[in-house]
Amino acid sequence: MNAAAAQQLTMAVSDDTTVSALLLRPPHARAAYVFAHGAGAGMTHASMEEIAVGLAGRGIATLRYQFPYMEKGSKRPDPPAIAQATVRSAVAEAARRCGDLPLFAGGKSFGGRMTSQAQAKAPLADVRGLVFLGFPLHPAGKPSRERAKHLAEVEVPMLFLQGTRDALAELDLLEPVVKGLGAPATLHLVGEADHSFHVLKRSGRDDREVLAEVLDTFAAWVTRPL
Repeated sequence: MNAAAAQQLTMAVSDDTTVSALLLRPPHARAAYVFAHGAGAGMTHASMEEIAVGLAGRGIATLRYQFPYMEKGSKRPDPPAIAQATVRSAVAEAARRCGDLPLFAGGKSFGGRMTSQAQAKAPLADVRGLVFLGFPLHPAGKPSRERAKHLAEVEVPMLFLQGTRDALAELDLLEPVVKGLGAPATLHLVGEADHSFHVLKRSGRDDREVLAEVLDTFAAWVTRPL
């Protein structure tokens, strides 16, 4: 299955705001993922499409969607309240379209963090777990745990897929954060990968191999017995 097979949707966030979405559901899907983009690139970015197609090949449907600022062509991310409302609308849309499948949510960087904030504030209906493709624990060069405080309020399982060279999540901060969350949280470290899961040649691996590891881990986690 390729990205061209995705179904184009329009999704209401509020009475005066709609955003675009893409549903990619493979035959015999085993789970569905509500997939939010990062701060700097929207749902059609090559990395988003590659992940969605890769998950489809592993039996995972995805609903990608735009945040309102990205839909408008702005570079300034929405305030958390608007971003979280968008997450809730996307989850509701995914439930309507894929209600027969176990539902998970999360995303890349900013999108994953907005999803976890929404879940911490009030549980996302029918969402069984969150998957983060590079959780942005702190801005680059400004190590802190402030962005993780809300995670203690999340009551569903969480999977953190993180590169060991991620400048937005220093390991000496991230590992104790995840450990402190207890059994519901799982951390999978991707050796020599950065925030975008890019690896240097000296690692002995290429980006394709790294992405396969990320997606295999993702698929195994969301389809495991509950």
